Formats: sequence, structure tokens, C-alpha cells
Amino acid sequence: MTVLVTGAARGVGAATVRLLAARGHDVVIGHRASPEDAAAVVADCRAAGVHARAVAADLTRADGVERLFDEAGAMPAPLSGVVLNAGGAPSRQRLEGMSDERIDAVLALNLRAALLGSREAVHRLSPRYGGTGGVVVHVTSRAAVLGSPEEWNDYAAAKAGVEALVVGLAKEVAADGIRVVGVRPGLLDTDFHARAGEPGRVERMASSIPMGRAGRPEEVATAIAWLLSDEAGYVTGTVLDVSGGR
Repeated sequence: MTVLVTGAARGVGAATVRLLAARGHDVVIGHRASPEDAAAVVADCRAAGVHARAVAADLTRADGVERLFDEAGAMPAPLSGVVLNAGGAPSRQRLEGMSDERIDAVLALNLRAALLGSREAVHRLSPRYGGTGGVVVHVTSRAAVLGSPEEWNDYAAAKAGVEALVVGLAKEVAADGIRVVGVRPGLLDTDFHARAGEPGRVERMASSIPMGRAGRPEEVATAIAWLLSDEAGYVTGTVLDVSGGR
């Protein structure tokens, strides 16, 4: 099968496509503006003996989402898995100081893109539109449950919205043979924090995690791969914590 993964040029997305390629799946690496990183991921996947391609697209726009899915539909193997992982947050800030522009941008990237991607996934996977079913995996955040005071309340609220989407959409498309699930990572050792302006956040917060360490992108990728597999064939409408107990 072919699996489309958004936000796949680095971090959890890159770890996911590398793992899926190692397991024999063709992959499409969606990214916004990271051509060099995406090319490196493509090369690793092709070295595993599968078909892989990178596609740059703005997932906050319907035309960008449609073009990305068109590219996935042109792969040799049929599309049957979609991992909506793209997301991010700007610098830490209290809600009272956030501009309208910041709030709009955070909601667009973390919630609007999830809605647009889910809508297009249904159009491509549902037998009502010529598909054969499949799995949609949303990557959310532990912040959806804990909140993110003094940091990213806008991001946390957007991810909570994605989790509501997982529950509702799963019920809506279960009869179409589409499972909709989520993965809720906790604190991860990726460049997310540096890009949000706090490169030392992992070290600062590690002691708050019962397991005493941040997670690795590969640990989230393993959970995603399981949810995509037939082993999780009776799992839908739920979000799996991968958070070290936090």
C-alpha cells in the first residue's frame, strides 16, 4: 500500500515514513518548505526498496491538499493510509498577548489543515468515491489534555479540536471501511522546541515525565505504524498516548 504522511521532512513524520518504508510500504513525503530534508528522507526510503516521492504543499489551502493527494494517487500502489502529522507552534506566549495573526496561523496549521486533510482523505478512501477504505491517523499532542499555560494555549486548543475530529469522523466513516485514530505524543526530543524558540525545553521538563526522559520520534512512529496495520483493525475513534506517563 501507499501511505501519505504530512510534515514528513523531519521529526515524527520522517521517522514514520522511514519505518513504513522499511516494512515495505510506498510512501509520499509531504512537506511545506523543506526540500533538502525531504530529499534526504526520500533517498532513505528508496534505499529500502520502495517507491517514495516528496511533495511540497501548503496544507492550510484546499488546492494544496488536493495536489498532495493527487500525487499520492499517482503512486504505483493504491493509497490506503494517511498520516496527518503537519503542525507546529511559534514562540512561547501568554494568551493575552497573542495577536490575531498568530492565532489565525496556529489554528490554520494545526486544525484547519487537519480538517482539510481529513475531508480529502474521505474523498480518496471511501468506496462512495471509488476508494477501498483505509486508515487516517492524526498526530495530536499531550497538550490537548494538559493545556499549555504560559506557552501555547492556541496550539493546545487546536490539538484538542483535532481529537474531537478523530472521535466524530470515525463514527461518520466507519461504514465506509475507514478507521480514524490519533496518536498523542508527549515531550519529544526533536527540533520542535528549537524552532519554537526554546531549544532547552526538553532538558527543562524531563523531570516532569514519570519515565524520566523525553520520547524519541521513532517511538511515536512505531505507534503510528501499528495503528495503520491490520493488527489494529478494530481500533477507531480513539487517541493513543505516547507520553512516558505524563
